[in-house]
Amino acid sequence: MHEHTDVTGGWLRPAVFGAMDGLVSNAALIAGVSGGTGNDSAAVVLAGLAGLAAGAFSMAAGEYASVASQSEAAEHEIAKERIELIENPAAETAELSEMYVEKGLDKELADEVARQIHQDVDQALAVHAREELGVDLDGLASPMLAAVSSFLSFSVGALIPVLPFLIGWNSIVGSLVITLLALFACGAVVTRVTVRSWWYGGLRQVLLGGAAFGLTYLVGTAVGGQV
Repeated sequence: MHEHTDVTGGWLRPAVFGAMDGLVSNAALIAGVSGGTGNDSAAVVLAGLAGLAAGAFSMAAGEYASVASQSEAAEHEIAKERIELIENPAAETAELSEMYVEKGLDKELADEVARQIHQDVDQALAVHAREELGVDLDGLASPMLAAVSSFLSFSVGALIPVLPFLIGWNSIVGSLVITLLALFACGAVVTRVTVRSWWYGGLRQVLLGGAAFGLTYLVGTAVGGQV
């Protein structure tokens, strides 16, 4: 018997996207500021820390609202399904039997399975929620968990491009190098729950993040020269 990684919700998705977003967005931000100010380290640090704070709070708020809305919508549909199970048990039993027939069970076996499941309302609700709504009653994502995961992961990701400036290495090249290394590592780690190879995932993130970094630097340089 083997176990599967949880890929439907919880902390994984917001944590991964938070870290990636923090790395790319803050690296691009300080690249633009560096290009526009002639690598003014004070301006770069200020922009980087401000971008970290603003992005982390924005990500947390967005994840909380998104996951809360999704969970509330699921709970609303589950409540409707419970009412149907109580008021129209025969129709709901027949509906579940038809689902099992469509999955390949014989009609008599499907009828018996549906009948036994409907002997308990809570059990029937769990099965109908999973079959009709694709929802696991015990696996609804937590808005707070998603928000905290997103906040922390974005903060860590956004801090990495600023680190060289914080330790006195006032070069945008240092920020670029450490950011690309972190992006490669994140991309490689993500492939543990995908079908892609680790080098493909890492290289893809490096190319995307590097493009954002370089283009924003050029925009900052062009705009800074006109200010």
